[in-house]
Amino acid sequence: MNFCIKVDPSTWQQYVSTPVKGKALLMDPFTNKGTAFTARERDELDLNGLLPPAICTIEQQLERVYENFQAKSTPLEKFIYLASLHDRNETLFFRLVHERIDEMMPIVYTPVVGEACQRHSHIYRRGRGLYVGYDQRDNIERVLANYHTRNPSVIVVTDGERILGLGDQGVGGMGIPIGKLCLYTLCAGVSPYNTLPIMLDVGTDNEERLRDRLYLGLRQRRVRGADYQAFVDRFVDAVRRVYPKALLQWEDFLKANAITQLHRFRDQLPSFNDDIQGTAAVVLSGIYGGLKLTGQAIREQRLLFAGAGASAQGIADLFVAALVEGGLPLAEARRRIWTVDTKGLVTRDRSGLEDFKAAYAREVDEVAAWTCHDRARITLEEAIANARPTILIGVSATPGTFTEGAVKRMADINKRPLILPLSNPTSKSECTADEAIRWSDGRAIVATGSPFAPVQFGGRRYRIGQCNNAFIFPGVGLGMCVARARHVSDGMFLAAAAALADQVTPEDLAESAVYPQLARIRDCSHAVACAVIRRAVAEGHADADVLTNLEATVRRAMWFPEYLPIRYEP
Repeated sequence: MNFCIKVDPSTWQQYVSTPVKGKALLMDPFTNKGTAFTARERDELDLNGLLPPAICTIEQQLERVYENFQAKSTPLEKFIYLASLHDRNETLFFRLVHERIDEMMPIVYTPVVGEACQRHSHIYRRGRGLYVGYDQRDNIERVLANYHTRNPSVIVVTDGERILGLGDQGVGGMGIPIGKLCLYTLCAGVSPYNTLPIMLDVGTDNEERLRDRLYLGLRQRRVRGADYQAFVDRFVDAVRRVYPKALLQWEDFLKANAITQLHRFRDQLPSFNDDIQGTAAVVLSGIYGGLKLTGQAIREQRLLFAGAGASAQGIADLFVAALVEGGLPLAEARRRIWTVDTKGLVTRDRSGLEDFKAAYAREVDEVAAWTCHDRARITLEEAIANARPTILIGVSATPGTFTEGAVKRMADINKRPLILPLSNPTSKSECTADEAIRWSDGRAIVATGSPFAPVQFGGRRYRIGQCNNAFIFPGVGLGMCVARARHVSDGMFLAAAAALADQVTPEDLAESAVYPQLARIRDCSHAVACAVIRRAVAEGHADADVLTNLEATVRRAMWFPEYLPIRYEP
């Protein structure tokens, strides 16, 4: 990295110190200010003649780049434009997205990032992050050492096998770590100078990718079994050696691999899986928010899943932990969960049950008295009618799973049912927000995984809160970095969920929204980070001295996209 951030001792003002001059500064997105370089900087840094003569404010630059953004006719073209801006001017990119977060967050992440992953090999412009290929398995430490920073604070890694609800995208999955780390910076102020996206390329089983002449990944079938695990083991060992202080986030791995890696490494280095733990925390926060509308207690809730992937396991486990904290015995808390997958209600007599499904499978005797057409394949609507859940959660990645009959049944059972179609991108949602509101006659409390426009029904406006992990994981990462915590615990995610729910205002609830406005996400991340740090100290994973002036310390740690003066210091 050809620069560092320093503080002028005479003014206490931060500035960028660089040993290079000229065009190299314009080519580096971390030092490039484009037309905002001042006259002093242009002279001192040998930039005269390399830029137009006008010296612009960042506000003028924002006007220009937003005009260009608006000129793009499709969401993917807007994504490509923002990615190009990101590649040439880090500060201006984040300032633009910060100023227009409601409009641009769906472009830089879900749902548009899904299409970008699918088109990765055709829209590729410039490398960002690191690609660690299976062919480099004996050379991983050297690959990691090639990155521009020697001390990343947060690493997000994927192997591209389960990208959103789109499945195996191979090397195209790199869009997810890049997008996630954008959200770390945008939502929680984690400095972009110290984030690292990584793609573990072990091949792909996606026939379309393998046939694509422009495909940029390893053109081979996925490595699996012992060879795959040995590769991941080598990767983690290399991370521990090269970047011993980094927080490692696992992202969009196939369910079995996601669970395996989480449990295999969570005690070896600070790490977590956002699909499992982050999703669980933001869902639990939405439930807490919903209870503010229903007036019920958490211990009264009954939860039915449509879908049984890794995210369902995380949600189930954290929901149980919340019930236990709410006063229920563990065994009773586990009995408050039902799961329906592609084969129907999960019961104990089904052979070959995975651990998660076995943990929440229902007893055969329980369903013997149920009213249903075929007890060997109990449908979602039949499960609703018999289990009488208060909460319906969709993590199936199958559109149409929440039928009109299922939603109406939830509304028959509950005065205000919580209905959460969480699969994304939008095309995978179990139902639309409008359908959930209309079919429940306006009584459902709805939150979705992908963004949906507000719904007008019965003379009321319903703002649809997005159950977006960005409300949780950036704040968790910020808290971990500030506290230098040594472990990421489940208790931290419980604390994060409660802290986020506390950010829901009476104005939010008046529109039946169980999440705060996206425009307040930095405040939410600050609250989450503080809660995570307090829990980390209480559990012995961080030193207590971090609690001194905690809120101010966390606020100071949050990077904001603004230009700093640049000085030449060889």
